[in-house]
Amino acid sequence: MNRRVFILAALALGGCAGAVRVIAPPGGPLAELEPLYGAQAGRDALTVTVASSGCTAKADFAVYVEKKGEAVTLALGRRRLDTCRSFAAGRADLRFTWEELGLPPRTPVFLLNPLVAWRGPGA
Repeated sequence: MNRRVFILAALALGGCAGAVRVIAPPGGPLAELEPLYGAQAGRDALTVTVASSGCTAKADFAVYVEKKGEAVTLALGRRRLDTCRSFAAGRADLRFTWEELGLPPRTPVFLLNPLVAWRGPGA
């Protein structure tokens, strides 16, 4: 099991929602969560925007969902790094349906991943 998956599993199982109020410093334990350029909860799906070198796919991500009463937390982490070298480098939109996440539509979700600003390709 690689280190990233282990830390994400520990965070998801440990109920770390309170620890995500600040952006994790580089090298800290929350640095293992995939930074997102954006997230949008739609009628049928959650769409997240992530960094991509041209080959990023939904299958490259592990999604951890934890339900505690009415609170639902969600964290995304990469299973495989995107090592492509493409002119299309930059970002990718990944769409996860509520059904894929095991959640009914309109469920309030606390997203644990940090949000970062998009600075353009190669930034």
